[in-house]
Amino acid sequence: MNTRATDTRAQLTTFLALTFGLSAVFWWLIISAGSLGAQGGRYVFALMWSPGVSALITRLIFQRNVRGQGWRLGAPRWAALAYLLPLGYATVAYGLVWLTGLGGVDLARFKTPIATFLVLGSLQSLLSATGEELGWRGWLLPQLATRTSRLRAALGTGVIWGVWHAPQLFSGIATAGMFLLSVIALSVLFTWLWAYARSGLFTVVVAHASVNAPLFFWEQVSAGTAGGDEHLRRAWLVLQVAYAAAALVLVLARWSWWSGTAATETAEARRAA
Repeated sequence: MNTRATDTRAQLTTFLALTFGLSAVFWWLIISAGSLGAQGGRYVFALMWSPGVSALITRLIFQRNVRGQGWRLGAPRWAALAYLLPLGYATVAYGLVWLTGLGGVDLARFKTPIATFLVLGSLQSLLSATGEELGWRGWLLPQLATRTSRLRAALGTGVIWGVWHAPQLFSGIATAGMFLLSVIALSVLFTWLWAYARSGLFTVVVAHASVNAPLFFWEQVSAGTAGGDEHLRRAWLVLQVAYAAAALVLVLARWSWWSGTAATETAEARRAA
């Protein structure tokens, strides 16, 4: 019997069972709340920490510690790139839809002071993204990357990450469209940051936070305007296509790297604590 394969299956089963079990509770509470107000917002925060909590519990069960999550700060240049790229994509996508008249935007509707939004909004996005990334890139991706190619590990993580978001497609929290494709594309981009740049967990957290933060701003300035909802749907579509195109170009440009194994990078990430 291959004890390593059996142990891997047991760990994956434990992590997935914990993640989807905890998440199901919070998805039910979010959908029951019917909105993302104060109550729903707290449930969303707890939901986003479900993968991270599950990853830490799984490590404690099987290795009696939480080493191997990649607890290190990457080089500042990678953190800057991780922050600016998703923010730039979102600004271009939403801005194009707005400037071409495909949706309405009223900047006066954004009532939060800019300084407050930048500080508190960024902090909230970072805290939420940390919960998810502890699970997806802190635990799941390293587990897959030592046993298959980098591309398969990225795609596998993306599919599971996308399935985890499935209730979002029915709850009215966000538009659907090409949502799963964009999540898989982001998984490819985040995997590149994690493995190729050897940037550590927190650089990917910054990238994830940068993906989430602009949505709140654009929802505020488009809500209630003529074509506001349609604006968000079109902007999401443009943004999802952009992420997919970027991931495809990255994979094709570095195919030999993606088709290889990520064992070396993963071993280094496991030793970082």
